[in-house]
Amino acid sequence: MTVYVYETLRTPRGKARPGGGLHDVSPLDMLAKLLQGLPVDRADDVIVGCASQNDDQGANLARTAALVSGFDAPGMTVNRFCTSGIDAVRTAYALVASGQASSVVAGGVESVSRVPMFSDRGPLWSLPAGRIHMGTAADVVATVEGFTREELDQYGLRTQTLAAAAWEAGRYARSLFPVNALTHDEHVRPGQTIEAYRAMEPAFANPEQDALTGMDKVNHLHTRGTSPSLCDAAGVALIGKDLPLEPRARIVATATATADPVLMLTAGQTAVEQALASAGLTADNVEVFEFAEAFAALCLKFQRDLKVGDDRFNVNGGTIAMGHAFGATGVLLIAACVDELERRKARYGVAAVSGAAGSGSAIILERV
Repeated sequence: MTVYVYETLRTPRGKARPGGGLHDVSPLDMLAKLLQGLPVDRADDVIVGCASQNDDQGANLARTAALVSGFDAPGMTVNRFCTSGIDAVRTAYALVASGQASSVVAGGVESVSRVPMFSDRGPLWSLPAGRIHMGTAADVVATVEGFTREELDQYGLRTQTLAAAAWEAGRYARSLFPVNALTHDEHVRPGQTIEAYRAMEPAFANPEQDALTGMDKVNHLHTRGTSPSLCDAAGVALIGKDLPLEPRARIVATATATADPVLMLTAGQTAVEQALASAGLTADNVEVFEFAEAFAALCLKFQRDLKVGDDRFNVNGGTIAMGHAFGATGVLLIAACVDELERRKARYGVAAVSGAAGSGSAIILERV
């Protein structure tokens, strides 16, 4: 059964700190505003990804958002850490494809400034798989794969430069839903130089963390300039079939994968490879890759292994430049992918995210 993406909406990304552009907007309000902005006022379900489901993000936020926005639908909140947004879309796709629903709003939200990372105090954080910091995991990948500090710095500069140019050109306008007078992603910093990146100190040098990896030596190469900035954001996508609307993209295939928790950030790439194989495609068939920039080393590895050039990979910047909102990031990447497919009049696009504890999810889209 053919399942479509009919619409995508997303807030800007606000800096995850008091004084950030969305700090005063609750995650409930972000979701409710997006639901009210969709071209429908009901769906068979609302499924929302969120990584820290406590305090302002607790008590099934998806259902709560439907209630306060007047949107006619039940609601379910899902958690697969950073891949939660893509997995919300994957779940919506499965419901529609199996005939259990004709329309589902799938989304993601994270207000990191209001509900900090690890604030749920879950048991995972006391296990070896949860005690490895993602920055340490990124440095492990950089060490194992042989990337240099200069390569990482050049990637960090590239994504900031592309993001600034994309915002200047209005490439994010199609799916953007301004909130609280914020009309842009706050972390974007035009005018950066490679000298500034080279001057940054390593961000994750920690002997206790190094001991958890089991490696003789970890090269600490990632800095704040080559790591994803944390942010507040939300996004939604209307998924369905036979709706009285013009579809924008067809969902071709999806996949989820796991990796060793120490190399946790490689699972997103594995999910892409699995989804491509399921669809009978190769990386050469894909013209737009939106891959969550969970540190620069993972992006360099992806591009090298799948032979994806700069002309097809995060061409409008990525999460290092614009911010990572955990549960929302996957939906923001899907929105960016659909927008860029339309801008290029291209056929296939991929959105993918790696997450904590060695999870990763991917989705393949075809422009209609």
